[in-house]
Amino acid sequence: MGSIACQWAKSLGVKLIGTVSSQEKADLAMANGAWATINYSEENVVERVRELTNGDMCDVVYDSVGKDTWEMSLDCLKPRGLMVSFGNASGPVDGVNIGILNQKGALYVTRPSLNGYADTRERLEMMCEEFFAMLKSGKVKIDIANRYPLAEAGNAQDALQSRKTTGSTVLLP
Repeated sequence: MGSIACQWAKSLGVKLIGTVSSQEKADLAMANGAWATINYSEENVVERVRELTNGDMCDVVYDSVGKDTWEMSLDCLKPRGLMVSFGNASGPVDGVNIGILNQKGALYVTRPSLNGYADTRERLEMMCEEFFAMLKSGKVKIDIANRYPLAEAGNAQDALQSRKTTGSTVLLP
């Protein structure tokens, strides 16, 4: 998801800051168009975001990790910023005190899903057309870096969950 997000953001002129777990992933994010990266194993993410944005913080944070990064992601937002929680790599976010959104600056939160947006055939087709147009234009390229036989789906899930993968992961029959 990160590689696609970096490329798409760059094509829109967005300054995307990618969080990564290694120098290899930082290099990959930069090669895919990230404006900057933060290695969360070595750096304080909130402090680094503050530094990169000259204290302005982020308009939007997209978080695919979930439970382990929830509070940190909220702390990277500017007042009235939007938190987009779309994954559970570390487990689902639970026990949320909605009052924290007010305390941290009247924040907005959403939990999108494909079914929530592609809820009609027409919307699904429009979204697919936009995605394939980005691929056809060359602005977004898909890197299939991991291939697993279907019989090893559990190993693929473990690799994804432990954030050891880069690029797309495909299961083969």
